[in-house]
Parts: sequence; structure tokens; C-alpha cells
Amino acid sequence: MPIEAAASILAGHRLDGTAVVPLHEADRPADMTAAYQVQDRVHERLASTRFGRRIGWKIGCTTQVMQTYLGIDAPCAAGLFAGTRSDTPAQASARDYRRIGIECEIAVRLAQPLDGRGGTPDLETVAASIDSAMAAIEIVDDRYADWRTLGAPTLVADDFFAAGCVLGRPVARDALPDLAAVRGTTMINGEARGRGIGADVLGHPFAAVAWLAASLATRGRRLEAGEIVLTGSLVETRWLDAGDTARIEIDGLGTVALTVD
Repeated sequence: MPIEAAASILAGHRLDGTAVVPLHEADRPADMTAAYQVQDRVHERLASTRFGRRIGWKIGCTTQVMQTYLGIDAPCAAGLFAGTRSDTPAQASARDYRRIGIECEIAVRLAQPLDGRGGTPDLETVAASIDSAMAAIEIVDDRYADWRTLGAPTLVADDFFAAGCVLGRPVARDALPDLAAVRGTTMINGEARGRGIGADVLGHPFAAVAWLAASLATRGRRLEAGEIVLTGSLVETRWLDAGDTARIEIDGLGTVALTVD
């Protein structure tokens, strides 16, 4: 599988807004190892564009509801980029996406590096590495002709739907509630459209961060100080139309808002 060819195709679709279709067999990543190799090259290609440098990670499929929804039975990682990060309240144009959606997330910011090369970190080690946590909206984009036809490795290589994030007010580590117990709610136009709790994310959002550290270690990498991690959606993806206002509410972390015009 020519890694550069696959990365060129996927980055090209991201930049020009055209739908991703199944790659030819010769270009298609065959497994997750190849998928992350392609993903790294996609990130390199996007860094000099409007997307900008990678500033962190999103973790997908950390809850049963999202694994069922996407048909992927294990967590996976994707990039977050400087050019697609916003603070609440944020606005987005539906015209800039093929199909815009949101996910209800707990985000963390790293105070110091977290390295999984010595083994998967325990929750106490993760907690000690965190500067703060915040409520977040992950913006997703169904940029696929039919994502069900692509296969999990191609989706991962393309950052599986990732399109940006809106971050709430950071809450310092020492002031955090029990993140396993907090409840998150997705509101669309004032109506509750789904709820979940922090424990839905691999038992605890910090367990998702530990998984990411261990996953990066298999690629000779680590989480770096200052990086932001979206730990996984508490609520199934909700799709938006122009004119919609979305609001994420997470106990003890506050609210995040996004208006689509």
C-alpha cells in the first residue's frame, strides 16, 4: 500500500470538500498499523493549509453507543488542528461542511508529557499529567459518499469524521468533579437530544487518555504538554442544519454552544 498516495488522496478530499469514496485496493490501508501511517502523512500535508498544525487528539469509539453507531469495536485516534479549534460560543457555516454534526465531549489539556512506552498509564498517573478539563463540542463532518463502504482503516486514516472542536472554560485539575460521575447532555434548539455519563467512556475519561498514550507508544510517540484530548462522545452524533443552535452541558464543567448558519 503506497502510504503517500493514500495520504494525498485523503488530504485532497479534505481540502477541496469533495466526498471520500472507497480507495482503490492498491491505495487502501489494509489494517490499523497502515491506517495510522497514512494518518500521520495526512496531518503533515494539512499542516501548511488552513487546518494548521496538529494541537492534540480526538479519541473515537470509546463508548458502546458510538462503537455500535460506527460499527468499530475498539477505540481509535485522530488529529485536532489549530485552524479548526474555537472557544465557546462559536459559529459555523453549514456550507463549509458536507454534513455537519456534533458530539458531546469531555476534553482535557495536558500539563506535562504522558508517555505510554513503559506500559499503559494508570488513572492516577493520567490525573497527575492533566492541567485542566472542559466541556467540549466535537464538530464532525460526514464527508463520505457512504462511510459504511470504506472500512475502518480508511476511516481512521482520514481522521474518521473529525472536523474541529469548540472548547468551554477550563476547570483546573484540583477543582474537577468526579469525571466518571458527571452527566453530559446534548441540546439542539433548546431540546434535549441525548444524555450520557463520564463512566460511559471506558469506565472513566482518564482511561481513554491512558489508552491513547499506550496507542501512541506503539508508534514511538507520546502525548505532549499543552496538547488537548477529546476523550469520546457521551452521546450519539447529532446532525445539524443551517439555523440550528447546539448546546452541550456537562455537570461541573459548564456549557459549550455552537450556532450553524
